[in-house]
Amino acid sequence: MISNNEFDEHGNPINKKKKDSKKTTFVKRCPECQSINLTVDDKRGEVICKSCGLVIEENSVDPGQEWREFGSDDQGKRRAGAPTSYSKHDMGTGTEVGSVSEIYNLGSSERRKFIRLRKWHNRSSTSIERNLKYALVELRRVSSLLNIPASIEEEAARIYRLAVTKGLVRGRSMESVIVGAIYIASRLFNLPRSLNEVTSKTNTNKRDVGKTYRFIARELNIKLLPSGPIDYIPKFANKLGFSADTQTQAVEILKIAQKSELTSGRGPTGLAAAALYVASLITGEKRTQREIADVVGVTEVTIRNRYKEMIERLDLDKLIEDAKKERENKKKVAVSPLEAN
Repeated sequence: MISNNEFDEHGNPINKKKKDSKKTTFVKRCPECQSINLTVDDKRGEVICKSCGLVIEENSVDPGQEWREFGSDDQGKRRAGAPTSYSKHDMGTGTEVGSVSEIYNLGSSERRKFIRLRKWHNRSSTSIERNLKYALVELRRVSSLLNIPASIEEEAARIYRLAVTKGLVRGRSMESVIVGAIYIASRLFNLPRSLNEVTSKTNTNKRDVGKTYRFIARELNIKLLPSGPIDYIPKFANKLGFSADTQTQAVEILKIAQKSELTSGRGPTGLAAAALYVASLITGEKRTQREIADVVGVTEVTIRNRYKEMIERLDLDKLIEDAKKERENKKKVAVSPLEAN
């Protein structure tokens, strides 16, 4: 018996009813005038016939996003509100039992009731929440003092929150943990901030902060790569007023020093200071060792020692002399036309 069924490329029979149903499309028509000239009013949630004006559907659900915010200022139509943030003790999603000004505008009985509610609402918070409430305010103050970007401040707040949750703050001062979290976040984002600079600006003990940040990084499994001297070049060069040529020259010197293994076992700030000093001699933008030492935060002896090592091991004497002769020749070329006139 021969079947009239159709088969696909794999030999399976095709259901004609299912195949035909895919081809059919449904077009909504007006039940009054059979017109397909319909329009949708998104604000009212209605489907209206343009030909006869009949409202076909009403109170339809809008599947799109709804932006509306229920705030005191009633600005805009956002519903979502502000985004969550680690730098706020309640992640920006907490509730408050009215503001102080609103409560004192009420009557005496209502005022007493809401003051009691506000008091018990504040007392119901846990010890971790109370710690975060005071610590994150201090973290924002320290971040502002160190001129830390908002993204790094957010990461520092996240690290501090993890440390508090795991009980790593116990037995340590809040200031050292906050400064340690900011230092870790700066290292993760490759922001050049030395431990000396961070502790001196925040008036904290360098030894305490050093021990705290290492302990937190170890317990939270945060891998910190050592910061290199090249990371500090743009910051120090900007403070000293060096041009882009001097910055480029300093970076090239440090790259050669890294290949020669001259940077291992030496402080990155001292190497960056010495590289900028050598680069300034090459480009002619001279700065004294004292000026560079004051900006970088190292001693003149450190710059002098790193400078001598670079000169001896990288053979930079000839490069400095050639650059000096080239500048002198350019001056002579510039002066000769003036003398001829």
